[in-house]
Amino acid sequence: MSLQIRERVSLKPFNTFGIDVSARWFVDVSDDDQVRAALAWAREQQIPVLPIGGGSNLLLTGDLDVLVMRMASLGVRVLADDGHTVVVEAQAGEPWHPFVQQTLGMGLAGLENLSLIPGTVGAAPIQNIGAYGVEIKDVFQGLTALDRETGELRDFGLADCAFGYRDSLFKREPGRWLILRVRFNLTRTAHLHLDYGPVRQRLAEQGIEVPTPADVSAAICSIRREKLPDPAELGNAGSFFKNPVVAAAVAERIKVEHADLVGYPQADGQVKLAAGWLIERAGWKGFREGDAGVHRLQSLVLVNYGSATGAQLHALAMRIQADIAQRFGVSLEMEPNLY
Repeated sequence: MSLQIRERVSLKPFNTFGIDVSARWFVDVSDDDQVRAALAWAREQQIPVLPIGGGSNLLLTGDLDVLVMRMASLGVRVLADDGHTVVVEAQAGEPWHPFVQQTLGMGLAGLENLSLIPGTVGAAPIQNIGAYGVEIKDVFQGLTALDRETGELRDFGLADCAFGYRDSLFKREPGRWLILRVRFNLTRTAHLHLDYGPVRQRLAEQGIEVPTPADVSAAICSIRREKLPDPAELGNAGSFFKNPVVAAAVAERIKVEHADLVGYPQADGQVKLAAGWLIERAGWKGFREGDAGVHRLQSLVLVNYGSATGAQLHALAMRIQADIAQRFGVSLEMEPNLY
């Protein structure tokens, strides 16, 4: 086992915004031993470490005087199969969407609503990624992570992860846990989630009356491609702001002036508002200043039209946050991690 630690590496290919900043040091790690070796090297050099996956949840605002450690471990295996439920484990570096497609190809259901989300398997639990009515926690069996404080491996079950809306223990304890592999409870019998967003409508338009998980995946892919720009063509990190969860009284106050407010009642009595609706109603959809802008079709997505810096995108995000707070009395939280 040998590490290839490189110096002064451009991170433009390693973040979906396409921000051209550099890392003082950079290394790909493919297994547990390389992870440990990279962390040991950084400790000896007294250098901070920034682990990354697909770079789809990063906003880089300047050069990084750190060791950027890209999780590049690959592999998918079946751990258990009782004929109905199948436990599938994937290494942290597996690209998310190809992994979803692989499970569908194995005849397994559960991940179809999470199709075409950028990033890697290892990053998925940190954000508790979700789409079209399904979140990671709904199909989660467990994961293995390295405790960077003790150097020990720990297995996490569902309750241990403290999943919330775009949240988890791993997000609340940044820098401590390094996720190495994740396990999912998938099924041979599909229990499809079709009632969030236009999924059922899209299937009807396609003449599909009895959809399979693969049909649902294909429908969601077509919807996402229409609404969201491809990072390979236009730099972005997907949804830039979380949907804010507010007290019911706040939602009612906004509805007095905006009867078409988009909100979803929560089990605890609060209301999850559509951040995209707030941003669009405030007039930001399609806004552009230099090469930093808001996508013309999806107001939740900030885009880099070519040479925008991370600082310019961050400044635009803060302007939007301030405007939404002033107009609606609602705070928007950024999803990408800022460095």
